[in-house]
Amino acid sequence: MWDGQIKVITGLRRCEKSALLFELFKDYLLGQDINEDHILSISLDQRRYYKYRNPITLCDYAEAIISKSDQRFCLFIDEVQLSNKVFDKENGNIEVNIYDMLNELNAYKNLDVYMTGSNSKMLSSDIMTEFRGRSTQIHVYPLSFKEYFEYMGGDVRARLEEYLLYGGMPRITAFDDDIKKQQYLKSLYDEVYLKDIVERDRIKKADILEQILDYLSSQIGSLTNPTNVANVLSDTRKEKIDSNLVSSYIDLSIDAFLVSKAKRFDIKGKSYLKYPNKYYFTDLGLRNARLNFR
Repeated sequence: MWDGQIKVITGLRRCEKSALLFELFKDYLLGQDINEDHILSISLDQRRYYKYRNPITLCDYAEAIISKSDQRFCLFIDEVQLSNKVFDKENGNIEVNIYDMLNELNAYKNLDVYMTGSNSKMLSSDIMTEFRGRSTQIHVYPLSFKEYFEYMGGDVRARLEEYLLYGGMPRITAFDDDIKKQQYLKSLYDEVYLKDIVERDRIKKADILEQILDYLSSQIGSLTNPTNVANVLSDTRKEKIDSNLVSSYIDLSIDAFLVSKAKRFDIKGKSYLKYPNKYYFTDLGLRNARLNFR
């Protein structure tokens, strides 16, 4: 806190980044005798805050409050990737994005800025350049088994078997029925992650993306590369699949934090090899949902 950095909380959708910021951290601040009206909260995925998707409107709103006081304020922005690029008509009609406005707000000594986002294309890959070294990234994962067991309790082996099957998405802890857990994870995969990747990146061949994810789901921990995946799909589909397309779709899945890549390290050359890699799903439950829990 108060280190002059913009705190950027990233992670998979539905891993409760918002709860970390808007509930746990907010409760902590209130416990430190921070007045609630000094915590400015904006959720860009909620209709009443849609106008703040315009970064200039958001900046004007915050500045109108903090510039009139020498007291400290915190600004929370949820789902910042929903922000739009706009043109600043009052200052030469130049293009402005959320990074420009947050850098402007960060200049105020009485404001501490926190934000969440759900894909690295909008956030992690741009943080160092767009925030000019004035940001700290806090990456949030689904629950680890330790966290899951501390909350659920019971027999440790039984809980481990549950975890290996259904993973650690926080909402899973609310279901006590296997069918509901499976339905939730399948719905999350299809309606949130796949739909998000397809719509955000304007993917034209969604069926190929699904087949790539099917393959990676069944091959986690195995050495592979886009060419191998393309060859498997070409044999299955009886048509030529470009390895560059496969590589692009894998990268988009990584950008959405759905899949992670482990690079192979060359001991002799002391460097990372471009290929082959190993791919893992960020959450086991989502991986198993893709395989229909077989």
